[in-house]
Amino acid sequence: MQPVHDPMSHDSHDPRDIPILTEEAGRKDPNRASLDVKAVHAALVTETLNLADSLLHHAAKDIEAALFERVFDQLRAQLPDLVDRVLREHSAHAGHAGDAEDAAAGSAAETKTDT
Repeated sequence: MQPVHDPMSHDSHDPRDIPILTEEAGRKDPNRASLDVKAVHAALVTETLNLADSLLHHAAKDIEAALFERVFDQLRAQLPDLVDRVLREHSAHAGHAGDAEDAAAGSAAETKTDT
């Protein structure tokens, strides 16, 4: 037998598990007469919006932390290849530039000895 799911339980992780008022307060309830419906409504709206804001703020922080971690994991994984590639490219350019300088120096030396 499976346990009955209690939507009022704090262990609930499904955001769709919103508690729903299913019973009406008794009409002869003495506390009901003293309630200011507009004040109660305003308080409920305010508290609900504060709760939603807090939950969204925490969710945004969790998402930001997860994305930050993912970006740095990818950077950590890709950085060695990036460094190798850039070093190879620059060493190839330096080799070609050195060859061009050597060739230019050699032809200048030949020109001086020819005269």
